[in-house]
Amino acid sequence: MFGLKKNVSATLAGKKKNVVVLGGAGFIGSHLCEELLRENNVICVDTFLTSNVENIRFLMQQPNFIFIKQDVNQPFDLESFPELKSLEIKIFGISEIYNLACPTSAKNFNKLIVDTALTNSLGVKNAIDLALKYDAQLVHASSAVVYGPRLSNDYLKEDFLGLVDFNSPRSCYDEGKKFAETLITTYNLKFKKTFKIARIFRTYGPRLALNDGQMVSDFILNSLDNKDLIIYGAANFSTSLCFVGDIVDGLMRLMKSDLARPVNLGSNVDVLIKDVAQDIIKLTSSKSKIVYKEPLHFITQLPLPDISLAKNILGWYPLVSLQNGLSKTLDYMRANKVILNNLVNNNHDE
Repeated sequence: MFGLKKNVSATLAGKKKNVVVLGGAGFIGSHLCEELLRENNVICVDTFLTSNVENIRFLMQQPNFIFIKQDVNQPFDLESFPELKSLEIKIFGISEIYNLACPTSAKNFNKLIVDTALTNSLGVKNAIDLALKYDAQLVHASSAVVYGPRLSNDYLKEDFLGLVDFNSPRSCYDEGKKFAETLITTYNLKFKKTFKIARIFRTYGPRLALNDGQMVSDFILNSLDNKDLIIYGAANFSTSLCFVGDIVDGLMRLMKSDLARPVNLGSNVDVLIKDVAQDIIKLTSSKSKIVYKEPLHFITQLPLPDISLAKNILGWYPLVSLQNGLSKTLDYMRANKVILNNLVNNNHDE
């Protein structure tokens, strides 16, 4: 029965809050875990379906970080995991849940369509049930895809009703994200909750998937090796790009707010991907060239976000410029080049 185990950790002085990050080994999830660890006990739940253990290996050395390998599409009881015994969940409960669980592989998208559909439905329900059980706050990571494809260069507010083809090859993700928002909204109404929805736009930075069509991360790694930079689309492919640290800040601000409605989190600066590629070539003094290939299902031109709601209510806006963000990502990739090249080689044929 829901609501019997009330969260009391926030009221006990000196006790860190127990926070759950579903999909915590992913790109954004791992950065979120890293930031949350400063003041909380963090339970990272993942299966490594499209994430990687290297994203969180350095966090495993922290005593207040605990990794649980668990499929969010299957019901699970946190109190049944012996590795969580020290957190005394029965007594202190769970304070916050961030749901970032969802397969996000561009090149392997077609292999994961069923997993994606289930994670956007069963997985979200299980996240909600967990929040109800512990009377926890919940932030759900939605996506800009709920607005449908970019039809113009207009900046979209959260009340824009996007047109999504629910029978397309992408429907498990695009329509799935819309259904997930419906679940959140429905449970808010029924149980009088303030579960939150973040519509995240295209994000980049350290730990972005490699050799997967995400482009920015591959641009940097390939430029360091003087290899071709591949753009999956035409020369006019443009997008907004927000640094991952800014997105993490937005998610944490949203968690602390009472904003129980969707909010856009992303950069409102539109850039040509070819210009980004050229900037990376200059940054690395590379001999790489830009080549164009057919678009991937998962990599499309997304709409541009109107972020006035996030600015006015959360006091949030992107702080990291594209130039600084690319430099931070480049520094990370230079420092971890051997490990990253091994990851690419191990996954090259997948």
